[in-house]
Amino acid sequence: MKIAVLVKQVPGSESPLPMVSSQDWLDESQVAYIMNESDNYALEEALQIREKNNDGEVVIISLGPNRIQKVIREALSKGADRAIHIQTDGSYPTDPLVTASLFSETLKDENFDLIFSGLQSDDLGFGQTGVLLGELLNMSTATLAMSTEIIDNKIKVKRELEAGYFQWVTMSLPASISVQSGCNTPRYPSLKGIMGAKKKEINVITPPVMDQNQSIKKIYAPNSAKETVMVEGSVDQIVEKLVNIFRNEIKIT
Repeated sequence: MKIAVLVKQVPGSESPLPMVSSQDWLDESQVAYIMNESDNYALEEALQIREKNNDGEVVIISLGPNRIQKVIREALSKGADRAIHIQTDGSYPTDPLVTASLFSETLKDENFDLIFSGLQSDDLGFGQTGVLLGELLNMSTATLAMSTEIIDNKIKVKRELEAGYFQWVTMSLPASISVQSGCNTPRYPSLKGIMGAKKKEINVITPPVMDQNQSIKKIYAPNSAKETVMVEGSVDQIVEKLVNIFRNEIKIT
């Protein structure tokens, strides 16, 4: 079984997050980067499937600048077989469709049986890439996966729903599965794995230039000041006041 795992590098939870002067992204030179949390669980799920079937290949797929090879090597040291690095000059695309399209162009000739991704990234948190990629590659898709089981060339997925409910779905392969954090216990790299990772293949690919339909205009720290405003009057007056507040004070357009 041939399994791809999408792995992203994100700012660590304890890292400083200074912004550049234009306020459209972080000053990356001062940020400490780590592997995205739910991607770690996706990797473990793929490794366990390979081990249970005593066969197969786990391939790491990462999109980003050169610094991303740190988390690629980490994934290889945990047991992945090889990696594909889709190299970008700067930071990641912020448009989920563009991101999924870049992955799709790279993976379409690999013929993966399974593609695992984390449910969402800890930085942007869109949670769309795995589903979009599955659609672009004409795969079965599932999200919020808490466990998986391969049965007769199909995959059985336990999905987490609201209010403590779960759903079991069985889908045909190939499939793209977005994995929830906490679904397993990710392993640590062994010394042997760390040394072996240095010899494993990382295929660096330059992607085509794609126009983004979505971009970040401004990021900022939320205002922590506490203020309560009582909106009183008739229903029509309250609605008019709320619209004015949203439009002119909160700047919702």
